[in-house]
Amino acid sequence: MAETITVRGEGITVDLLLWRKYGVRSRSVVEATFALNPGLAALGPILPLGTLVTLADLPAAATKVDERLAISLFD
Repeated sequence: MAETITVRGEGITVDLLLWRKYGVRSRSVVEATFALNPGLAALGPILPLGTLVTLADLPAAATKVDERLAISLFD
């Protein structure tokens, strides 16, 4: 179930909120969060204090690191 939170710190981004909530980095969850919050992207990358953000649910198959974002030194 989606949860709505209030930004209460300086330098908070959507990605950081999701990392703190779920402990994962996932482009699809970030995109889903922006879809749930029309106008959120217009606020800029650093969210203003007091901003309400509805966090998208974590997909059941999410891993600790989104494979598309992982970088290998050996690729």
